[in-house]
Amino acid sequence: MSDMFLFAEDTDEKIEVQKGVWKVLIVDDEPEVHAVTKLALNDFVFQEKGLRFISAYSGKEAKELFQQHDDIAVVLLDVVMETDEAGLDVAQYVRNELHNNFTRIILRTGQPGQAPERDVILNYDINDYKSKTELTAQKLFTVVIAALRSYRDIMVIEENRQGLEKIISASANLFSIRSLENFIEGIIQQLSSLLGGTKDAAYITSAIAAPNPIDVFEPKEFYVFSGKGEYHGQEGALLEDVVTGDELVACRKALKEKSLVYGDEYVAAYCQGKHTNGSLLYLSGIPRAMNCYDKKLLEIFSNNVQIAFDNVLLTKDIEDSQREIIERLGDAMEKQFSVGKHIQRMVEMCKLLSKEYGLSETQIEMLALAVPLHDVGKLKVPTDILGKPGPLNDLEKEAAKRHAQIGYDLLKDSRRKIIQSAAQVARDHHEHWDGNGYPRGLKGEKIHIFSRITAIADVYDTLRSKLNYKEAWPLDKVLDTFKEARGKQFEPKLVDILLENIEKIENIQQQYPDPV
Repeated sequence: MSDMFLFAEDTDEKIEVQKGVWKVLIVDDEPEVHAVTKLALNDFVFQEKGLRFISAYSGKEAKELFQQHDDIAVVLLDVVMETDEAGLDVAQYVRNELHNNFTRIILRTGQPGQAPERDVILNYDINDYKSKTELTAQKLFTVVIAALRSYRDIMVIEENRQGLEKIISASANLFSIRSLENFIEGIIQQLSSLLGGTKDAAYITSAIAAPNPIDVFEPKEFYVFSGKGEYHGQEGALLEDVVTGDELVACRKALKEKSLVYGDEYVAAYCQGKHTNGSLLYLSGIPRAMNCYDKKLLEIFSNNVQIAFDNVLLTKDIEDSQREIIERLGDAMEKQFSVGKHIQRMVEMCKLLSKEYGLSETQIEMLALAVPLHDVGKLKVPTDILGKPGPLNDLEKEAAKRHAQIGYDLLKDSRRKIIQSAAQVARDHHEHWDGNGYPRGLKGEKIHIFSRITAIADVYDTLRSKLNYKEAWPLDKVLDTFKEARGKQFEPKLVDILLENIEKIENIQQQYPDPV
């Protein structure tokens, strides 16, 4: 190599911190090659982004750097280093072990005979092959430009694919809050990719769907519902806290005029809602001027995504109303039979036991809604029996036991899953693990898990509470009772979970005390 291209190697490589860079990995065992490459490309700019050079001096070191950086755009890879095929091994590692099909691999070799171009191109997934002797500064510039263009286009396609994947996966269950988040996130990702890869985006609304929704019919403050880039993790933050300056002015203008407002590098798009005050899509860091096609995409998004959001909010409102009706009905029944907060404590205990048992979030929610109706059958049991201050005789016991089947008969004809679960819990929460319960004498896992969990919560709370016919039992006596009933009245695993979480169970008792 000519002496005019030899430079002393940097002892402390300077890494520029810029908003946008293309990472280029130089892999070569000759320090001079690193210096020459950096010199030749030192003022390189492509799409307003410079280069950040990363250096490796062996195939082993290159593999380690690929593990640390998953966004290397181009690698200039020497073939012969610590071994005659070290560079080829790196190429195989990147494609076959890391499954990185994005990085553009350019092989550079000073010994073409060691790795014939035809064989290498056919047998290895590389993108270009150059002899070091033919790579002038201009040709190196041309090769890197071509590689970056390919990398850019591939990443746009990949981001589109990820966006579509999120939309498809969300569409199966669009009307749950979690799926809505994925749906909106996917659309934002898809849209920002089509606009050239915007780095920051936020979907901002005056209605937060969970956990405590703002009144969607009364326009108030606007909050981030879903964010990307700078706004990722800002969910629930006020618009004014995440957007400032001219951008905030544009957002307010879009909301006021119900329109799309464009800036040099940002856009605020109002999304019209039928049942809410509408929402705002905010994109910043747009790398190029928007054309008519881009603006059309934004209009389509604005006109359609809010419909999905409105539908979810209305669906959630219906579900919340259904839940409240069930809870109020359970509370009303409880007040007829006692003066405590038995229902609230049971719901919380059932949720705790269900989670520790390993039930899904959907199952836990379903049980929590069913539990308030577990004693609905008592409505048809004579009040003089339910309110009797002393022990019941045999006939009275049989009359009281009938509440389990009565409760099931009252609810069984419903087509709603919640009511069906409540019917099952009402009938079977007095069944015993050993088969000695009622009304059907079910045994073991033939008793639905909802009923097994409800049984433990019901008995525990009854023993720990003061009722018209008994005083509250002390904790140690209650625990001894459950240990004795393990494998008999109750499922052993559930008893173990109860004992392991007794402090949390007792906290629930204290959070919902009965009135004095």
